[in-house]
Amino acid sequence: MRIVAVADTHTFEADLGVIPAGDVFVHAGDLLRGGSLAELAPVAAWIRSLPHRHKIVVAGNHDACFETRRAAAKACALLEGVTYLQDSGVTLDGVRFWGSPWQPAYNDWAFNLPRGAPLAAKWAEIPDALDVLITHGPPQGHGDRGPVEGREGCEDLRRRVREVEPLLHLFGHIHQDGGVTREGATTFANVTTWECERGATVLDVDLATRAVVGVVVPPRVSPRR
Repeated sequence: MRIVAVADTHTFEADLGVIPAGDVFVHAGDLLRGGSLAELAPVAAWIRSLPHRHKIVVAGNHDACFETRRAAAKACALLEGVTYLQDSGVTLDGVRFWGSPWQPAYNDWAFNLPRGAPLAAKWAEIPDALDVLITHGPPQGHGDRGPVEGREGCEDLRRRVREVEPLLHLFGHIHQDGGVTREGATTFANVTTWECERGATVLDVDLATRAVVGVVVPPRVSPRR
């Protein structure tokens, strides 16, 4: 299965140009900027226009309408084969996906939860039998170096990923640390586009061999910056 993944497009999706071909298109959150339904409509139309056979969307901290007006946002996005995951899963061509939008609280954004027990309770919902995990925010230690010193990822998310050991964990949120890393049986991919200055990430997942291969992994920081 070829997965084409992006995050943090923030309504600049037209700047991405042609999206690479693949079996599944994944948007790992922050489709929007202000988070309104009016912003969502053209972004959802763009996603629906893509030729990929399957499309998965997970919300991010800028996608407030999915938290405050979830039914209306899903009605806008879930047309013509787009699957929205919020603490839920789907199996596509035998590959088991799970998606969750939460991240450690920062400012007054959507899908914020305090570190510790509240976030750990969300991660406890991630099933043990899983191939691809999609979260908006990163786990601690992978793709989580932001503009200030230190790591911004969630410790409890990393702990749960170590327990579940999915083949692939996709996320965004931290614009400055896009790329692919590995730990144990899991490949981690921060698929941020840094507001579409960084291209889509393309990965091949082979269930038979339990292998994940990075086909296209854009540079960590856009050369234009």
